[in-house]
Amino acid sequence: MLDGLRAAAFTYGEVGRTRGELPAGYHHLRRRAVIGRGRDRFEEAAVALLAWGVQHRAGLRVQASSETVAEGAVALVHLGVGPVRIAAPVRVVYVVDESARRGFAYGTLPGHPVAGEEAFVVDLALDGTVTFTVTAFSRPASLLARLAGPAGRAAQSWMTRRYLRALGG
Repeated sequence: MLDGLRAAAFTYGEVGRTRGELPAGYHHLRRRAVIGRGRDRFEEAAVALLAWGVQHRAGLRVQASSETVAEGAVALVHLGVGPVRIAAPVRVVYVVDESARRGFAYGTLPGHPVAGEEAFVVDLALDGTVTFTVTAFSRPASLLARLAGPAGRAAQSWMTRRYLRALGG
């Protein structure tokens, strides 16, 4: 199943836009949390983040083409309980690997209930503060997501809070 995702086209045209100004025509989300202080905390958070740790710790099951995040890696991110599960296919769009900034973004592939991109980035400020930021833009891509309307956006906000707590230490 994962091999088939490698050749799949993204379900949106604005690939990579979580790096800057978010594109019009989508719901935007940007949340940030302070998750600690110091280089050691930054490195610990970055290692967890780049091993799909945020998704795992937030309660998602991740079936990925690689154990660590890499540009072009594909994954099925599963949300739900028991037999009631949604498999959301994604591909890593870019990886950030700087001395004081690490993270990645993934974009949606066919079969994902929404179309868009989500970025997960850990920063180490000059004063030693470590922050974790989740940035996303999305719009419904399935009938279920369209019918969910505001409840779908509420679910995304809820999941983002789980992501922020997951890396919060």
